[in-house]
Amino acid sequence: MKLGTHLHRIGNDLVAVHLIVTDEGVTVVDAGLAGHWRELTAELAALGRSVDDIRGVVLTHGDTDHLGFAERLRRDHGVPVYVHGADAARARGETRPKPDWGGGMKLGATARFLGYAARKGGLRTTYLTEVVEVADGDVLDLPGAPRVIGMPGHSPGSVAVHSPAADAVFAGDALTTRHVLTGRHGPQPAPFTDDPDQALASLERLTHVEAGWLLPGHGAPWNGGVDEAIRRTRAAGR
Repeated sequence: MKLGTHLHRIGNDLVAVHLIVTDEGVTVVDAGLAGHWRELTAELAALGRSVDDIRGVVLTHGDTDHLGFAERLRRDHGVPVYVHGADAARARGETRPKPDWGGGMKLGATARFLGYAARKGGLRTTYLTEVVEVADGDVLDLPGAPRVIGMPGHSPGSVAVHSPAADAVFAGDALTTRHVLTGRHGPQPAPFTDDPDQALASLERLTHVEAGWLLPGHGAPWNGGVDEAIRRTRAAGR
C-alpha cells in the first residue's frame, strides 16, 4: 500500500510493516511476522525493486511480532538489523517480557489477532543472531535518514523512528490506533506494555515532531496530527 511518494505499508491494521523507499534504496521499519515475506517481495516487485535494494531493517523494539522476517533478511541477504541497545537481548531471544496486557480483552478481537498471527507464522519466532545497536538521537545512514527517538515504556528499548523524507514517524508500540485485544480504534496505549506509566510519559518525546503520518505497528495509519494522537492516547490512558 502506497501512503506517500517514499512511504509504503504491508500487512494490515493488526500487524503492519513499513517501507521507506528512495533512490538510494529501501529501509524497512519493523519486520512484522514471518509470513509477511511474500507481501514484502510482492510490494518491492510492484515498485520495480527487490530484496537486494533493502539497505537495513530498523526495529522499533524487540517483540516477536516485530521480528518476523528480520533474521531471514540478515542471514540470507546480508541486511543489517538495527535495534536499541536496551532491547538487543530481547531481539535475540535472550530475555522475555512480562508485560501488562493493557486493561482487558474481548474474545472476538483477541481471536482475530491470534488467528492472524498464527496464519502468518507468529507461533514460531526466529530471533536475531546479530544486531546493530542504536541509541536515542542516532541518525542512521540508511535511505530516508531515519532518526531514532527513545520511547522506553512498552519495552526498555522501544523507539520511534522519524524520517522527514517519508514525512512519517513510525511509533512502533509506543501507542496504537487499534487495540488488538479489544478491537477499539483510535490512538490509545498499546497492550503488552512493560511499564504503562513510563510509556505514557515517553509520548512527550514525540511532541512537535513534524510528520504528516504517525504509523503504529498495530492499527490504521494516522494523519490527524502527531500532537493530537498524543493527546488522545493520554486521555485514553487515564
